[in-house]
Formats: sequence, C-alpha cells, structure tokens
Amino acid sequence: MKNILFVFGTRPEAIKLIPLIKIFKQDQSFNTGVCVTAQHRDMLNQVLNLFCIKPDYDLDIMRQNQSLFDVTVEGLKEIDNVMDDFNADLVIVQGDTTTTFTGALAGYYKKIKVGHVEAGLRSNNKYSPYPEEMNRKLVSLIADFHFAPTDQAVNNLKKEGIVENVWCVGNTVVDALFTGLDMVKQQGDQQYYNRFSNIDFSKKIILVTGHRRESFGRIFEGICLAIKEIAERFNDVTIIYPVHLNPKVRETVSSILAGIENIYLIEPVDYPELIWLMSKSYMILTDSGGIQEEAPSLNKPVLVMRDITERTEGLDNGTARLAGTDQKKIVSEVSELLGSKKVYDSMAHKKNPYGDGAAAKRILDIIKQYQL
Repeated sequence: MKNILFVFGTRPEAIKLIPLIKIFKQDQSFNTGVCVTAQHRDMLNQVLNLFCIKPDYDLDIMRQNQSLFDVTVEGLKEIDNVMDDFNADLVIVQGDTTTTFTGALAGYYKKIKVGHVEAGLRSNNKYSPYPEEMNRKLVSLIADFHFAPTDQAVNNLKKEGIVENVWCVGNTVVDALFTGLDMVKQQGDQQYYNRFSNIDFSKKIILVTGHRRESFGRIFEGICLAIKEIAERFNDVTIIYPVHLNPKVRETVSSILAGIENIYLIEPVDYPELIWLMSKSYMILTDSGGIQEEAPSLNKPVLVMRDITERTEGLDNGTARLAGTDQKKIVSEVSELLGSKKVYDSMAHKKNPYGDGAAAKRILDIIKQYQL
C-alpha cells in the first residue's frame, strides 16, 4: 500500500482536490492522508465540513495580516514535520497558491515524488496573477507528475521543455461542480430563496466576485466604480457581491458600493450557495479562476475583470470575455451582454472547455500505473 499525501490550504484548492481525495480514499491500493495549512481558515473550513473531510494534519498557519513571507516560511516549516510523520510516497498539490508551492518544495526537499493537479496554466506575466503565476512555474520544475486540465496547458508545459509524465485529464473543478449541483438539487430552490430572502431575484442577476491581490488599490477602486455605474445605469438588474474576507477588499467595496439599492453586499457563501447563485445569474463578473472554469457548465457568460488570464481556453471558446480592469471597458462589456441577445446566446451555449466531470478518475488510473 502506498502513502498519498494531499497538501492544500485554501477553499479553491479544497474544492478541486476533494473529488480526488474521495476517490483515493475509496481505493484500497492507497493510504490517503490530508494535510491543510489553513492558509485561509474560515473559507477552507466551509468546504471541509460540507464534504465531511477531516484533515489528518491541520497546521493552522493563518495569522491576521499575514504576508507571503509568513505563509511561505510557516507552511514550509510545519510541512517538514508532517512529511516525517506520514512517510509519503507521493505528495499531491493543486493549482498555484503559496501552500501549493511550499507543499511541492517540501516534497522535493524530502526526495518524495510530487503530483501537480491543474498543471500548465500560464499568463506569461509573473506579476499577474501574483504570486500565482510564479508559484505554478516553480511547481512545474519540481513536479514528477503533471495533470493538465486542457490541451493548451499541455502545450504550455511543452514550450518549457516539460514533456515527460504530462497528461490532459480535464479540471477536477468540474467534478466538484457536478457533485455540488446534486446537493443543490436535493435541497431544492426554496431553501436558497429563504436564505437570500432579502434579495430581489425578479430582475436579471449579475453575480460579482473580486479579490485579486494584484488589483488592490486604484485598480480595484476602478472595478468597484464600474459595478456602481452598472447598478445606477440599469435598474432592471440585481447585483450580488459576496465580499471576500480580505480587509483590503472589504474596505474598498464598502466605501464605494454600500447603500446602493440594487447592489447586495453579502458575506462569503458556502459552496452550494455559490453554485446556486451562479445558476440563478444572468451573467458573472469575476477575477476568479475557478468560476471561469465552472460557469460554462451552467451556461453562464463570464466577464473576467483582469487584464490578463491564464485560462485562455474560455476566451478562445467564447464562454468568457476579458473585460479588463478599466471602468469604461467593464461597463461597455456588461452593457453589450444586457442589450444583445445574440451576443449573450453566443457565449451562454458553448461546451465547457475545461472538463467533463471525470478528471479525478483519470488521475487515479494514471497514478495506479506507476511504481511510486
């Protein structure tokens, strides 16, 4: 029996790894361990509790106003002890967080094989997304197994000379989405309408998520001003914004968007609630990578509020548009989608380029072929 250790620290990582953790735990070939750094505490706990995942190791490194230095140093130091205790044959990390990087680096230091889920995404700008773009590249240099979500991600790795043990498997976020949709269906719409009873769902819903570190300051203020202008210009829309817990995000959002009649600033929602809100939306404005990947399966157009994205498949496929961070551009893109059914339909009815819900099974099958 081989020891497989999953290392992650944020809610997006958890969402994308839980389908894989569950399928590994069901296979008697593996002893599966779960280590969380808790880089983000509360939002991570939401997902762990929802899917009944109890970590074997909880490093609890989150501190108020923590820096990238803090997360890197504390995470690496604490994972060292976990590696010694669990005696892993393979460490699996996901995506591009600082926990992802420290988990991979710790595996390398211990001479343990590393598997990278969602490998190969590239924006080719090391400061956007920051620090995620560089985290991904560094993990690619370390990893022994590269589980790429798309052909484009595979090609990105090839351009960097990474050609061995690279597979296109789809994105596990689609696996998680389908599981979440089943939960939502079982619970029924009324539960969610009751949960959000203060929100007007009779209008077109625009769901907003925004929290990118590289946008803090003037850029994020411009994004919020765009949202304000949209709300004031279109009285037939309802804007719902679950506000990220980061104090810098909350301060800016509150100062610009609080008190506007058709904007609802709500606390972060759990995963089924997010899925339900996406399903009820007319369109989604986001800087989130995961939502860019999930929304096409729900037939929802996505406007990406970033100047560059490492998820270019949605742009090429037409399920997403790069709205940028300029106030006028964001307002213009939203106005076109609201005003043209032809444009809207051209984005809403495309096949999801990021996966089909079977990525976790593919990864399991691949790992079972190898002598770790």
